[in-house]
Amino acid sequence: MALRARILGAAAGGGLPQWNCGCVNCRLARAGAIPAQTQSSLACTADDRTWVILNASPDIRQQIAAALPLHPTGLRESPVRAVLVTNGDIDHVAGLLTLREKRPFALYATREIHEVIAANPIFAALDPAIVERIAVRLDTPVEIVPGLTAELFPVPGKVPLYLEGDEVQTDLEGEQTVGVHLSSAKRNAVYIPGCATVTEALRARLSGADLVFFDGTLWQDDEMIRAGLGQKTGRRMGHISMSGPDGSIAAFEGLPVGRKVFIHMNNTNPVLRPEAPERRIAEAAGWTIGQDGMEFTA
Repeated sequence: MALRARILGAAAGGGLPQWNCGCVNCRLARAGAIPAQTQSSLACTADDRTWVILNASPDIRQQIAAALPLHPTGLRESPVRAVLVTNGDIDHVAGLLTLREKRPFALYATREIHEVIAANPIFAALDPAIVERIAVRLDTPVEIVPGLTAELFPVPGKVPLYLEGDEVQTDLEGEQTVGVHLSSAKRNAVYIPGCATVTEALRARLSGADLVFFDGTLWQDDEMIRAGLGQKTGRRMGHISMSGPDGSIAAFEGLPVGRKVFIHMNNTNPVLRPEAPERRIAEAAGWTIGQDGMEFTA
């Protein structure tokens, strides 16, 4: 069986345009000059009938409405049979509240992420009698929908913003930020929407992947500061930049992987503009700039 993936949302938290932002990209998106993008999410299937959604974006209702394969197949029948979240970030779990409409599905996450969700009483609206919450151990394959296996693995990152303390470690490796290795028959894909740095262990994990969806939050580490939109660097937010000697484009050089797709792009990222020189650099290095609605088959 082939592994089919659809980008539901290609943007980072806030989407494009972001509601309160007047940056170049947001102005262009509002004017229809560049495509608007919803927040980070991916849908996958191995049989074209049953789907898993990776990360429940706040835009999930809109994303499902725009994706014909995810439309209801009966009065209360949905091809969405599972949701898997890779961390506890608001832009990855808030959409769970939209899925509270008494439709059974399985919710997969690490034990730590499940604890974060359980600690917030608003998620009790997601009735545990209907939505089974399944804790997944790291490095342990589990079939999440028919024919599609997921294996979670740690990637360098940090805790969600709302759980930060006085001191923030941005390269933690554990259950709080994970990547997903998806496999179906002899094909495989890797999904990493958040990553602080590409370690040798991560390079080894990526080697041989047919399809990679990777964190493309910023082009340059101090991008938001330069744009006058914040005081945090990409490193401070737990995200590797695309460019530079320590960036993801350089980290992937010589790595034997198939198609490479950037996802989870911040509204400031110049690669969102089709004519930008930064986009040409990324594409020349073999990268596809993800966009809502794009589909890939591994």
